[in-house]
Amino acid sequence: MALENSTFSSRPESLSLPVPEKGEEPAEEAKEDAPPPTGVFNVSEELGHVVTTETSPAPQPPTSNNMSFQDKMAAREAQANQPRKKLQGAGQERGKFGWGRSKRKRKRQRYVEKNGRCNVQHGNMRETYRYLTDIFTTLVDLNWRCSLFVFVMAYAVTWLFFGAIWYLIAYCRGDLDHLQDDTWTPCVDNVNSFISAFLFSIETETTIGYGHRVITDQCPVGTMLLLLQAILGSMVNAFMVGCMFVKISQPNKRAETLVFSRNAVISLRDDKLCLMFRVGDLRSSHIVGANMRAKLIKSKQTQEGEFIPLDQTDISVGFETGDDRLFLVSPLVISHEVDSRSPFWDMSQSQLEKEDFEIVVILEGMVEATGMTCQARSSYLAEELMWGHRFSPMMSLAEGFFDVDYGAFHHTFEVDTPSCSARELALAAARLEAHLYWSISSRLDEEKWEGPNLTDQSGKPTDSESVSGKEGGGPTFIVGGVTETPEQSVVGEQNGSVTTDQSESEA
Repeated sequence: MALENSTFSSRPESLSLPVPEKGEEPAEEAKEDAPPPTGVFNVSEELGHVVTTETSPAPQPPTSNNMSFQDKMAAREAQANQPRKKLQGAGQERGKFGWGRSKRKRKRQRYVEKNGRCNVQHGNMRETYRYLTDIFTTLVDLNWRCSLFVFVMAYAVTWLFFGAIWYLIAYCRGDLDHLQDDTWTPCVDNVNSFISAFLFSIETETTIGYGHRVITDQCPVGTMLLLLQAILGSMVNAFMVGCMFVKISQPNKRAETLVFSRNAVISLRDDKLCLMFRVGDLRSSHIVGANMRAKLIKSKQTQEGEFIPLDQTDISVGFETGDDRLFLVSPLVISHEVDSRSPFWDMSQSQLEKEDFEIVVILEGMVEATGMTCQARSSYLAEELMWGHRFSPMMSLAEGFFDVDYGAFHHTFEVDTPSCSARELALAAARLEAHLYWSISSRLDEEKWEGPNLTDQSGKPTDSESVSGKEGGGPTFIVGGVTETPEQSVVGEQNGSVTTDQSESEA
């Protein structure tokens, strides 16, 4: 067989080749003249069988005795870099069981959408009766389809209810049996069916008063019912019209004309790393008392092991200096200085690409036209922060006024920005400042201590030096114009200072 004639240098002991029985002869014996093909065994560990492929005889590699150490290392590295049987796709890594596992970052679910809608749904609420305690707010919060349905049904139910009562009164008094009797005085004239009673209910509640159907003074029950329907009809009108008016004039519609930039940028401003985004107002009527806030939404784990999902952290946008209070006449760039109190203090450009957080920005103010408080919201994910960018200018001076080009509202351009964190940038600036300080102080010290030599030109010591030498009982040393003895220098070094001779100080 081809399996027996194949050359396989390292054959595992667990691999047993089939042995032909006595009655069978190998097929290769009939072909003795044919040269035995050379093959390469491909042992598949996963499938558990041997595959023989016909290949051309490979050149024999040089023996290990003739190879140098560098050649051996190169051969091992080339063998290790051979392609595997299972090709891995781009952006995948080999999993535990061999299949590819995507390394693509999972898209984060937004907490607040770009249009300001909060992406939160409340479920398993058992105390639904609490919504009825504030029925007015509940009706205002309904969508337009439900609001219109409630509006129509409120009037239709009251009209039908009182129409049925008017028909019941006419039926109980026998007005329907004396329709052709001119001597009979009914409770309501010209009410001869349920339709006519329903029309009279509509005319009463809406105060139309056509004059064809009128109540008479011979029916005290009808008089009481007329008063009750007039009062309840006024309450229904006030309630439903008020709900519709509030719903139409909701200030969240004003927030549609308050726009935020699509991306936030990180760059240097006054040699400090800053996180910036842009906000603008498309209307000519301004937002009075505009105030800006920002929140960092990020899950964290405390030191005690407690996991806090979607933890909210304040991001300062000028609360201490009053820069958070805006005069929003033209688009403004809101800046957050990344300092030691900022949650981005230790975040560099490479770390920003790995982080998973969301920045929620909130603009609040009073609508000038209605006086109602308005709130506009937006958010930025980590991948929506552009490192090393700055917003393009969009205001120019025209003839007699300032022209704002909203076409460049979202435009940015690249600027030189260090990729390190704000902490590393502050440490580098501190080192540079300290280096300059010590270099200047050392130069000043050198200039201070440089002066005339304490010895005269003839080489003879001065009187103070001779006196100090006699008192010290040993030779004196002159360092930078300061005379000190060995004993005094030891004491001075122990005290962390330089001890000078009294005679020198007197001189």
